[in-house]
Amino acid sequence: MFSPWISSLKLILIPLFWRGIYTKNPLLALNDPVTTVFRSAVLKGDNLVEKVEILKPINLELACTCDGNPNKLPNVTGFWRKDGIEIANSRLTVLLENEQYNLKKVFSIHGDSLGNYSCVFNGADKESKFDFYLTAPEMGNMKEKPIVAYVGDSVVMACKIKLPPKTWIWYKENGTEQELINSTTDPLRYKIFVDRNTTKLTVTNLTEVDSGVYICSAIYNIKTSVSHLEVRVISFMEPLKPFIAIVAEVIILVFLILLYERWGSQKSSSSPTGNMMHVDQMHKLTQDDNGIDESSTRKRKI
Repeated sequence: MFSPWISSLKLILIPLFWRGIYTKNPLLALNDPVTTVFRSAVLKGDNLVEKVEILKPINLELACTCDGNPNKLPNVTGFWRKDGIEIANSRLTVLLENEQYNLKKVFSIHGDSLGNYSCVFNGADKESKFDFYLTAPEMGNMKEKPIVAYVGDSVVMACKIKLPPKTWIWYKENGTEQELINSTTDPLRYKIFVDRNTTKLTVTNLTEVDSGVYICSAIYNIKTSVSHLEVRVISFMEPLKPFIAIVAEVIILVFLILLYERWGSQKSSSSPTGNMMHVDQMHKLTQDDNGIDESSTRKRKI
């Protein structure tokens, strides 16, 4: 780390968008709609990460101040990185002034230039930095589990974001394409509610075709922030399918058991042992009949 020669590291962020976005001065917006006026915020600590949410393209000045080290090095090397890659022509020698090393730079921020910016101080083979994470307002992504609803029912999906967007738009994924949901052209099927930083989509008279991924988009001047919600539409028979499958398996098992028992009884009756028993029984019955006839004959002869 850089601690041997830096007692503390200060981060001065001058995010000119705070007053610019919320300003009530119409001349400011009229004369300069992109570059705005900033007020600074000061943070202390080593290796801090400052998240800055930006609503529209601006010129943003980022500044880092590093306290002087005990060795009183007359200068250190300072430069900037963007997403971990050093920005060309940003490396310079930073002189010690009033026991501090100061590094600042103005960046033109738009949709494609959002990302992670780092101011880096390098001296005596040690490095210390601050990270500025510049992003449009972000929403959480889809839930782990889908929203489950039944055919013919309705479902309500909601999205919320910290800063109100310029507008909200809902889509439904259709393969590789996105299908715009328009509640005006189909009011009996879709209802869209918007209240500044919150929006809700209601889909009525659900069918299985309505299953899929829905996208709510918060449109800002600098970039669009999106969130995904998955909906699964099932029939009322769907929850019964596991029970029906179990019943079917039981019926098949009982049928197989009965079939096996019948086959076993038929096999035992047709086996040699079974036939011998059958012959012995018939022979015994024949002898009994002959005995009855002979005794009757003897009685008649007397």
